Amino acid sequence: MKVAPPSQRLSQRRLAARPQLTEDRVTLLRSKVLFVILILSCAICASAQTSGFDLVITNGHIIDGTGSPWYSGDIGVRDGKIAAVGNLSSSTRKRTIDASGKVVAPGFIDMLGQSERTILVDPRLPSKIYQGITTEITGEGGSIAPLNDAIIQADRRSYDYYKITPDWRTFREYFARLERQGLGINLASYVGATQVRRMILGEDDKQPTPDQLEQMKALVRGAMRDGAVGVSTSLEYAPAPYAKTEELIALAAEAGKLGGIYATHMRDESNSVLDALDEALRIGSEAHVPVEVWHIKVAGKANWGRMPQLVAKINAARAAGADVTADTYAYTAWSNDFSAFVPPWAHDGGTARLVERLKDPATRARIRKDLLTPSSAWDNEWQEIPGPDAVLITQVLNPQLTPMQGKRLSEIAKMWNKDPMDALFDFIIADPDSSVAVFSMSQPDVTFALQQSWVAIDNDSEGTSPEGILGQAHPHPRAYGTFPRILAKYVREDKALTLEDAIRKFSALPAQRMRLADRGVLKQGMWADIVIFDPATVRGRATFENPNQFSEGMDFVLVNGSPVIENGKMTNALPGRVLRGPAYAP
Repeated sequence: MKVAPPSQRLSQRRLAARPQLTEDRVTLLRSKVLFVILILSCAICASAQTSGFDLVITNGHIIDGTGSPWYSGDIGVRDGKIAAVGNLSSSTRKRTIDASGKVVAPGFIDMLGQSERTILVDPRLPSKIYQGITTEITGEGGSIAPLNDAIIQADRRSYDYYKITPDWRTFREYFARLERQGLGINLASYVGATQVRRMILGEDDKQPTPDQLEQMKALVRGAMRDGAVGVSTSLEYAPAPYAKTEELIALAAEAGKLGGIYATHMRDESNSVLDALDEALRIGSEAHVPVEVWHIKVAGKANWGRMPQLVAKINAARAAGADVTADTYAYTAWSNDFSAFVPPWAHDGGTARLVERLKDPATRARIRKDLLTPSSAWDNEWQEIPGPDAVLITQVLNPQLTPMQGKRLSEIAKMWNKDPMDALFDFIIADPDSSVAVFSMSQPDVTFALQQSWVAIDNDSEGTSPEGILGQAHPHPRAYGTFPRILAKYVREDKALTLEDAIRKFSALPAQRMRLADRGVLKQGMWADIVIFDPATVRGRATFENPNQFSEGMDFVLVNGSPVIENGKMTNALPGRVLRGPAYAP
């Protein structure tokens, strides 16, 4: 047997031992590194809990948005986000807000806001922030983009009224304009199926060719990549009623593939409301997309008491796996275009053609006959109202008709010495872009809808102000008062909701629906959209007679950590952000 010399045997032993020694050292080194990381993490965590906040909200009753009961604690905000929740008494901070005796809650999310134009007029959106609204979702059928020259010309009266220059064509360009000027609240938008239809088909009552439908689908994809949150419809207003269900499925499917949802002002909200809901559910099912039913209602006295049927159908659909939810503004009067009283066929070709038809005696007689004839083929609002006194003029673009704002159709008919329907037709001729509030819902139906666990809240009104050009209108009071009114009427007075459930409907529920994973709940890491208010005094002051009044009771409203309302007054800060959808491609 050959034996290696001692020096060689020693080298072999060293070589054999070296891998094991190296592994031990690596293990030891890893342990030390992990220990250091752990110590540093604890130190950073402790520092976050005890020092360096931009502001700390103390002594409040925290209602976190989840529906859980309130609890006591402090909230620390740093760099626009909630950095800590708990006992922060020993922490350092730049300022303290004492919320003693007040509720501290997530900022409210308006599921349908309509401010895409007025935010260009007054980016603070005073009527919104005084309600506690920190985020708005907008884009009802006719969205702010995409745009072409034909649409701009057709909508020229509105742009001129607000003194807006439409210098964008895409959502990307519009969002960039918002970011350059600043926003008082966060804003997201759907792309409207009506807008897409107008881009390719104009205002006409016709169906798209396969090639045209592909162009429409491409516009939806482009809007989603620009940051839209989904596709929306407003199927009562021309040219939207001309779209067949299959067209809407095709467009909604494009949004669904890119993580968006389908939101709808349904085709009918009165006699055929259940059929309209079936259509919305079909679109959701075949397009593989979640469905949001905007401002859920049953309209017209003949339909009062039918809300339980509508709710039952939605509950059944949800039980079967359909992802469908809804929202409400919880008033018994809705608001829309005055021209919505005219049947869809009379809108074919756009506003100018509508006016021509109303001026033509024979066509006008046909329109009158349609209004007087009950029908389930279209949403006939004339059949839904108890009389002309149920129609209130809210906004006109024709300055000669400004004195008519705030008056009922019955009053105008008397002033003009005309039959109420003729007064309606002549008013539309003089101002085809006028708006009205219509009183024709029952309070029990409204309350029942509000109480459903899957119903969030929408303002369904543009942000406005008592000042300047915005203050010249006479809006539906929901523009100023929806959220505080729910807290005062449905929570405090009627006790139809608990405060915790109302806050959930204002915050976590809409955030969940809109996939806003970093908003809607008060917890560490979320954006600091926060409201502080006294639940015993908060209220909406706006009325149908005098709507241009701010709500009361919001002591502080923070948007991304910055106060836009401080001690009950506007700060004029513009800390809002554009919230882009899941398919956004920078």
